[in-house]
Parts: sequence; structure tokens; C-alpha cells
Amino acid sequence: MKQLAGLLVLLFAGCAGMAVRGYAAETSMAPSHGISYPVGWRNWAVIAVSHRTDNKTSRVILGNDTAVKAARSGKTNPWPDGAVLAKVVWKDTQLKDWKAATVPGTFVHAEFMFKDAAKYSESHGWGWARWVGLEQKPFEKGMQVCIACHAPVKDRDWVFTDPAILP
Repeated sequence: MKQLAGLLVLLFAGCAGMAVRGYAAETSMAPSHGISYPVGWRNWAVIAVSHRTDNKTSRVILGNDTAVKAARSGKTNPWPDGAVLAKVVWKDTQLKDWKAATVPGTFVHAEFMFKDAAKYSESHGWGWARWVGLEQKPFEKGMQVCIACHAPVKDRDWVFTDPAILP
């Protein structure tokens, strides 16, 4: 019994250590465009998926609680202040055992849109940030790069994503 209790203590200590290290890694990322790395985004809910044929990438669009609530209720034009959208991007690859399937391959980047109409009034109500590669190095070529890409959907509050319909 003492051995089992000792094993459980080690297991829980190890899990707690991993959680602290994961949190520390997220909080130690350098900002992108003056925006802090969003802690906990890996646990956000899925809003949609997309596949770009022009650059052969697969994407999962995640949202914080505010964004998910807006997406599920259809209140996305405009998105509410406090909404944060994450687009997680991989290069496409073919599944080894099922050639008809395209699956995530090499990780490309995680990019985010932070809705705050007052704070980001000069960038159409959104803060734009991106961290590149598995190392999550901040993208620092300016928010203008993001804004220019999203210009075709300015009438959709600058967001390409149509939230997926769920049962």
C-alpha cells in the first residue's frame, strides 16, 4: 500500500510539474506586435476548420469562451469585444495508410485576432498577432500584413471564418 501511495504521489507530482512547465513556456513567449502570447489557447473550443488549396495548408480555428459563445449564437458581425480567434496552421500531408486523406503535417504557425474596438481602433478593432514554427517565434512584420490579407472580408468584421454548424 505504501508503494502504491508513493507511486501516486510521484505521478501527481510529475503531472503538476508538466502543467507548470507548459504554463511557464506559454508565459515566456515574446510578444507579437506588442500583444502577449495567449495562455491556454490549446484548450479552446473549435469554431471551424479550413483548407487552403492555394498554399496547401490545413487550419483549425479555435476561440476563447467569448468567441465560441458568439459563434454558436450567430453574433459574429461584429464579433464582440473580448473575442479571441486562433488559427492553427499545418502544411498538408498525405496520410501514409490512406492516400485519399489529407492530414496535418509540418506545423506552420498559430495566429490570433484579439477583438477590442477601442484598444485596436487603428487596426479595425482587432489586434493581430502570429507566432511561427514549433518554437513559436513572434512574427514582427507588422499588423498591416494581416490586415491586407483580410481586406476582402472587411464587411464581415475582417474575419474569413464561417463557424461550423454543430448538432
